[in-house]
Amino acid sequence: MIAQRPAGAAPVVQACAEALPFRNGSFDAVLGILTVHHWKDQAKGFSECVRLARSRVVFVTNDFDVCAQFWLFDYFPELLRADRHIFPSMARFADALGPVETIAVPVPSDCRDGFLGAYWQCPRAYLDPIVRGNISTFSKIGSIDSQLARLKGDIESGAWQRRYPSLEGLGTLDLGYRIVIARRDGVG
Repeated sequence: MIAQRPAGAAPVVQACAEALPFRNGSFDAVLGILTVHHWKDQAKGFSECVRLARSRVVFVTNDFDVCAQFWLFDYFPELLRADRHIFPSMARFADALGPVETIAVPVPSDCRDGFLGAYWQCPRAYLDPIVRGNISTFSKIGSIDSQLARLKGDIESGAWQRRYPSLEGLGTLDLGYRIVIARRDGVG
């Protein structure tokens, strides 16, 4: 992504969340998108974000208490086991950041952004190795040939549609994606 930036773009700094090379209060806001579960030391990473933010710290994350209901885990339960323990709970964000506001981010039925829940309305997409290759959790679970065969068979036979009729016609679905906002020093 760095190599694709246009000439004259803002400078890039590569660093770890746990050791960010900036002075205290360097930024009005700090934003992390689906990243905390990749950090080696979440407490240190949270501390760094708080240290740098003057007004707020914002994360996009996943609430696995909600996400666990996603139909994809009926076919690939290993995905849930792989990520559930590394995503911080909503309470963990509050413990690390103080009072937080949490906003649900429903996923549109025509989403094509490539994250785990993007294709909830299009189960056939998960059969594509390129799609799965762009979802980090799939790289953690090993061989899934039998699960893929089951999903493919259910799609082709109509069993998938019969199993999940409540999804038909929905424009969005809450899969647990959340915006978590921690305001600093009462700044709105």
